[in-house]
Amino acid sequence: MGLADVHAHLTSPRFGSELAQVLQRARAAGVTTIISNGLNPADNRAVRELAARETLVKPAYGFYPVDTVLAQMRAAGVEYPREEDGECGAEEGIAFVREHAEEAFAIGEIGLDGYWVPEPFWAEQEAVFCTLVCLAMQASKPIIVHTRKRERRTFELLVELGAKRVDWHCFGGKVKLAREIAEHGHYFSIPANARRSESFTRMLQTLPRERVLLETDCPYLGPTPGSGSEPAHIAGTASYAAELWGTDLAAVHGQLAENFFRLFGVAP
Repeated sequence: MGLADVHAHLTSPRFGSELAQVLQRARAAGVTTIISNGLNPADNRAVRELAARETLVKPAYGFYPVDTVLAQMRAAGVEYPREEDGECGAEEGIAFVREHAEEAFAIGEIGLDGYWVPEPFWAEQEAVFCTLVCLAMQASKPIIVHTRKRERRTFELLVELGAKRVDWHCFGGKVKLAREIAEHGHYFSIPANARRSESFTRMLQTLPRERVLLETDCPYLGPTPGSGSEPAHIAGTASYAAELWGTDLAAVHGQLAENFFRLFGVAP
C-alpha cells in the first residue's frame, strides 16, 4: 500500500530548488500521495500550479486562521511574525476557496487560532471558519483543520455545522479531547516528530487505529530536534506506529490506506 502525507507545505520557500529531490526521496520511501496545503490565495495558486505538474501532489486550498483576521490585528497594533508574503483580507481569502473548491482534493488548512490571535478577534475568525467549512461541505470535500489553543471550540463548531469528513492536523490539545473527537468520527494526522513527542506518542497508542493518518507539516516538525521535515519521513512514523501497535509494517500500511480511503474517497 502507498503511504500518504496528508498535510505538507511543498510551496514553502525553504524547499526552493530542492523540491525535485524532495519529491524523489518521497517516492523512494513509498509515498504515493502528498496533500500540499495552501495558506492564502497566493499560496493556493502556487499549490494549484504544483499539483498540475506533479501527479504525486494533491491540492488543498486553505486560509490560515491567523490570516483571516490579520488586517484587523495589524490595525490594532498586534504583532504577528510571519515568514512569507501573501497577506489578504477575509473576502479575498474566502473568494479563492469558493471559486476553486470543486477542483480541490481537500479544503485546508482552516481553523481557529487562540495563540497568536487575541480574544477580541475570535468572533470574526469563527465567522470565516464557519463560512469555509460550509463551502467545503457544499463541494463534498474533506476538511483539514488547524487549531491552536481553541480545540474545544473548533470541535463545537464542526459538530454544529455537521462536518463529518475532517482531519485534525498536528493536534495540540489534550489527548482526552482527541479521543472524544475520534469517537465522533473525525481523523487525526500524526506528524514526523511523533517519536520524540509524548503527546503524539500517546495519540498513536490510544486513538482508534481506524482514525489515524500521517503527516509531516513539512518543512516543520522534523523527526530529530532542530531538523526540518519532508514527506519521506512518513515512512519513519509508520514504522513507529508498527512498534507501538505491536504489529508488522504491512498491517500499518494497510490500516493507513483504509483510513485515507474512508476520508478522501480514493486510495493513496
